[in-house]
Amino acid sequence: MDVLRPGIYKRMKRGPQIILPKDIGIIISYSGVGKDSVCVDAGTGSGWMAVSLARISKKVYTYEIRDDFIEIAQRNINMFGLDNVEIRHADITKGIRERDVDLVVLDMPNSEKAVRHAWKALKEGGTLAGYLPHTEQMKKFVLKAEKCGFVEICALEVIIRDMLVREAGVRPSTKGVWHTAYLVFCIKNISK
Repeated sequence: MDVLRPGIYKRMKRGPQIILPKDIGIIISYSGVGKDSVCVDAGTGSGWMAVSLARISKKVYTYEIRDDFIEIAQRNINMFGLDNVEIRHADITKGIRERDVDLVVLDMPNSEKAVRHAWKALKEGGTLAGYLPHTEQMKKFVLKAEKCGFVEICALEVIIRDMLVREAGVRPSTKGVWHTAYLVFCIKNISK
């Protein structure tokens, strides 16, 4: 089994960098989104996060500024016949149109510039998730989230190790999916 592209992801086209399934699963489980959730995804890229959210959520709005990425994402969305995803050709650092959303995922350079907009878009108890490849980005994101009033801020990294299962014995493989990005989760709580 390919740990990078299990199940549905094997069929999806990959253009720009994507959020891998190992991180998508954590984002979904930590945020608690489900069939009645409305989600915003920014930095659509190939659309893997948007497709994953749309398969379990009521509605997904995904923001992307690049035409070539929108084309790839739209093909992936169409492949699954998803009619609950709307691609917005817009810069999320300039604002988020939606309000009372359950989850905002930011996966883009300078994502800290959209944290205040995420605060305005989220409902009370909603989750902001940052997907941040570098420690410097993570620090900027966390500090901005604190300044905006987010609580229960949690920063983590998810690492997967392949296991070799053989007659001679079982041990970790020398390969695996190590660092992809740091994940930061924040909760909007206005009842302080």
